[in-house]
Amino acid sequence: MLNFIKVFALALFVITISACSSVKLDDTNGVASVNANSSMSYDPISDPKSSVYGKRVIYFELDSYSINPKYVSVISAHAEYLKFTKAHKAHIIIQGNTDDRGTTEYNLALGQRRSDAVRRALMAQGVSESQIEAVSFGKEKPANPAQTEAAYQENRRAEFVYQ
Repeated sequence: MLNFIKVFALALFVITISACSSVKLDDTNGVASVNANSSMSYDPISDPKSSVYGKRVIYFELDSYSINPKYVSVISAHAEYLKFTKAHKAHIIIQGNTDDRGTTEYNLALGQRRSDAVRRALMAQGVSESQIEAVSFGKEKPANPAQTEAAYQENRRAEFVYQ
C-alpha cells in the first residue's frame, strides 16, 4: 500500500509538471499583470479592460460579514497589486456598508466588521497593514436607495478605494 501511494504521488507530480510545460508563460488570460521591478508606467488598477482588478466591491449576505468564496480571486488580485506597489506607497481604504434595515449603531458595527474581514483577508495574503484602512459607513452611503430586496443586496458591501 505504501508503494502504491509513492507511485501515485510521483505520477501526480509528473502530470503536474507536464501540464505546466504546455502553458504559455506570457498568457495572462486577460488579467493585467504587475511587474515588481518596473517603474509602474502601467497601472492595472486604472485599466478599464482589467477583468479582476476592475472589480472593487465585495457583497455580503444579510447580517453577515463572512466573505463569499467567489470573491477570493478579487481579493487576491488586489493583494498582489498592493504587495508589488508597496514601494510606490499604494494605499487602500476598505469601506464597509450595510442596507438601511437596523439601527444606525448596529449598521456601523456591521459595516466595520465587513471592512475588517476584507482587511484581514488582504493581510493574510501578505499585504502590509500600513497600506490598508478599514472604515464603516453603515447605512449612510447606499449604492441603491430603493427599498427593495435587490437594492438591499447592492448595499451590503465592502468597497476598495485606492488613494
